[in-house]
Amino acid sequence: MSSAHSAVPTAGSVPSLSSTSSTVSSSASAASAASSGGAAPTIAELLEFVRRTARNEALIASLPLDPEGRTWIRLDGPGGSEAWLIGWPPGTGTGWHDHADSIGAFTTAAGALKEHSLAVRLPTDGWKTLELTDGVDRSRELATGQGRAFGQNHVHEVLNESEDVHAVSVHAYYPPLPRIRRFSRTGAVLRLEQTESPGDWQ
Repeated sequence: MSSAHSAVPTAGSVPSLSSTSSTVSSSASAASAASSGGAAPTIAELLEFVRRTARNEALIASLPLDPEGRTWIRLDGPGGSEAWLIGWPPGTGTGWHDHADSIGAFTTAAGALKEHSLAVRLPTDGWKTLELTDGVDRSRELATGQGRAFGQNHVHEVLNESEDVHAVSVHAYYPPLPRIRRFSRTGAVLRLEQTESPGDWQ
């Protein structure tokens, strides 16, 4: 198993975490891709995939967990989508980021996660600092078995706020992530810190 950056690396003021990765082929996702006839998966299909995969107890148990950093396994998502099984040690998170033009979905398979998101569409390019208006913040708890789907340019951060329990989640994106923008946040001010390409996290 090779060392690598986190599948969804940390950003801004969030400490850098070591992680390990591996790749597996999911027969369930392969069957789903075949049944789609090559058509692009919908948000609903991505959400169904991550929910179904999160119920695969053998797959979830196969993910090695590290007390210091997130770990992950790459999966075959439906219809050519990019999918990941990710382990979250207590107290870890992604930092604020988006997924460019990809749609996506994720489900908590074990433990619990918290998502903070912004109910606003950010400009795609040409800015470094934005002041957010009141009322754009959203938060939700995602206990085991709970998930959500999202559209393009969704800005969020995902956290395992537990002090002593690992969380595990399943994520899927389509098209496969072309880039990820990383942000830092101070109060209402959101600052673009960096833009990553697939080579930065795979």
